[in-house]
Amino acid sequence: MANRIYLCSVAESANLRYVSGKVGGLKEKVPMISIIDDDESVREGAKSLVRSLGYAATTFSSAGEYLRSDSIWHSSCVITDLHMPGMSGAELQERLIADGNNTPIIFMTANSDDKVRSRVLNVGAVGFLRKPFSDEFLIECLDRALGPKAA
Repeated sequence: MANRIYLCSVAESANLRYVSGKVGGLKEKVPMISIIDDDESVREGAKSLVRSLGYAATTFSSAGEYLRSDSIWHSSCVITDLHMPGMSGAELQERLIADGNNTPIIFMTANSDDKVRSRVLNVGAVGFLRKPFSDEFLIECLDRALGPKAA
């Protein structure tokens, strides 16, 4: 089956949160991307890509670990697996919305369920990626969540 990306637009990009970082040796504010997946190789691969784009990145092995961290209030975007032990990515999205946290979320999954995909996109997910996916698909989702980077 071909890789697919499902997108919806972000209502407000003014809610972005930034952290201090270095880009090209210069200190500046950069968006913080939180990556949540129970598969370490997926976390590390996504983190490497995100950092290569000039963003700050932090990783978590579960939704619960993310919720217990300070990153919940510093993330500009969350990239999360849909199916994880404990709390799923969809349950994380519900929790964040219930708590008034409207951080853009990009979902990734190896097991696509059209009902779940529709539900998470309808309540505001920025993207839904079927694993394995190309870097370009994730970059497109990040551009939608954060706005395209200035050239």
